[in-house]
Amino acid sequence: MNVFLTLWFFILSFFSATLAMADGDNEQQAPQPAEHQSIITLDSKIQQSSGIETITLKPAHHQAEFIAYGKAISVQPLLALQHRYRIALTEHKRASARLIQAEQAGKRLQDLYQDGVTAKRNLQEQQAQWQSDKAQLDAIQYQSQSIIDETLLNWGNVLSDWTLSLHSDKLNAFLSGKKTLLQITLAGNRQLADNNLTIYVDPSGNRSKAQAAELVSTAPQTDAANQGSSYFFQTGNSNIKTGMNISAWIPEQQSLPGVIIPKSALIWFMDQASVYIKTGSDTFSRRSVNDYSAYADGYFISDTVKPGEQIVTTGGQMLLSEELREQIPDED
Repeated sequence: MNVFLTLWFFILSFFSATLAMADGDNEQQAPQPAEHQSIITLDSKIQQSSGIETITLKPAHHQAEFIAYGKAISVQPLLALQHRYRIALTEHKRASARLIQAEQAGKRLQDLYQDGVTAKRNLQEQQAQWQSDKAQLDAIQYQSQSIIDETLLNWGNVLSDWTLSLHSDKLNAFLSGKKTLLQITLAGNRQLADNNLTIYVDPSGNRSKAQAAELVSTAPQTDAANQGSSYFFQTGNSNIKTGMNISAWIPEQQSLPGVIIPKSALIWFMDQASVYIKTGSDTFSRRSVNDYSAYADGYFISDTVKPGEQIVTTGGQMLLSEELREQIPDED
């Protein structure tokens, strides 16, 4: 009998513990109430006298950005290659002219020798001169090709064409200071989008001051310290000088849907960015904004607020003060 009671007590204890655990799980899985958002009520007269202004948000698309780094580089190596190449071309013309003269002189002596007018030794000397001129021309051609190969290896097709083409004036903008050449290296897991020809750069790392830079070409060699893909860009940003380190903001391949809000719409309270939404003719509600990106004269937001909603652009701080005032308990 005692054994039976003990067993029965054990079974009851087991099921009681199981039910308690189930109740605990249900409590953990129960949805939490949404964060309380105060509703501020102001009639139209108070809104007008307080200078509260709103706009209706329109849909927008924005390409998210990632940051990369690089440097403003000198075009002096390109100018040196250009100088060497043009000297080689000049020497090539001279050597070609000498070879033509030697060939013509050789033909004349060949005719004279066949007519018995000149000695064979003179013909042989002229043939030796032709061989010497031909070897010199071949050496100059080899030198010219070596300069082309060196330029391609270090700078790629586009900058090589700008440097070595006789009628190209592309380097003049860099010489005059109107443009600066940049080399930007991406992180190892990043790539420049195929249709992305423009990025934004600034030497101080300030996105709001960044200016556009246009793609020149892919760099054939990358930064040894970064191991990522490297690209040449050109910029007309007068604040960027040769030798400066550069921060670059590069658009992602896909754009995000969202809205653009004015800078004045974003307010701060306890290190949290927020906006006020007009939820009715006389009511306003504050929403926290956790993710936003600088965009022109405002911010891009992909969540929190939606197109068609009315956002407060002027008077947000006044609404915040009113919200905080209403939270102060009345004193008896």
